[in-house]
Amino acid sequence: MTLNRFQLSNLFVVLIVLSVMIVSGCRPDTSNQQRYELKGKVVSVEKDKRLVTVAHEEIKDFMESMTMPFTLRDEWAFDVMAPGDQITATLVVDGAESWLENIVISKASAEPGGSPGAGEAKPGDVVPDFSLINQNNQPIHTSQYRGKALLLTFIYTRCPLPEYCTLMSTNFAAVDRELQNQPELYDKTRLLSISIEPEYDTPAVLRSYGASHTGRYEEEKFSHWEFATGTKEQVKEIAEFFGLQYYPEKDQIIHGLRTVIIAPNGKVARVYRGNEWKPEDAVADLEAALR
Repeated sequence: MTLNRFQLSNLFVVLIVLSVMIVSGCRPDTSNQQRYELKGKVVSVEKDKRLVTVAHEEIKDFMESMTMPFTLRDEWAFDVMAPGDQITATLVVDGAESWLENIVISKASAEPGGSPGAGEAKPGDVVPDFSLINQNNQPIHTSQYRGKALLLTFIYTRCPLPEYCTLMSTNFAAVDRELQNQPELYDKTRLLSISIEPEYDTPAVLRSYGASHTGRYEEEKFSHWEFATGTKEQVKEIAEFFGLQYYPEKDQIIHGLRTVIIAPNGKVARVYRGNEWKPEDAVADLEAALR
């Protein structure tokens, strides 16, 4: 079949449109991505986990200065970076995940990074009687949860990263709801979220934050899920016991993730070191800790 000039012209246009549609379909959707410029100092590098912990400056319009791990997608950088290096990068937040890209490294002379705590609590360890202040500005102690199975985690209310504090609080809210569906288990369990930013997260701030996550607002009594803060020394003491690291140069706890189940006898029953645990995991492990 022979096509005339008009038909050939139309066919050419159709092919171009199809090509554009195919190419566009192969590209990742970046319409919901938010991008921020990050500057800071490398504290530690974990190539096997694709993480770099950075003591970063304030991220304008997004986040206060903090020391925390980030996922890094520039594979080559893991073989170049070392603690003490200065970096700039683009922090990309896309839905429920975030990462660093476009990293630029300024090498520094060798210097120590953040120092880990003296140890990390493991199953079977007895939890000391730590002192804190709850959302009602009342003193609390970890010993008061004896006889209950306690699910404990660390957060701070201004953390904007979707896979860190937001995810932990969302998971805790789901655990709280599921336990309400099991009255006997609900009565034998408690939840506790501890802020690692006591300067900002006052009892009043925690009360508002907590009530918004339970969805009960003014009606929230905090009888099952409490939120706690304390002095910097009190928070540092309990955070280091459970394995969070302390960065002395900035007098700051490194914002990692640690969620723990403490059995009714006051001993550690389970430690979740990342964000891969699910609410149903915690409910099952709380039930197991009560046996």
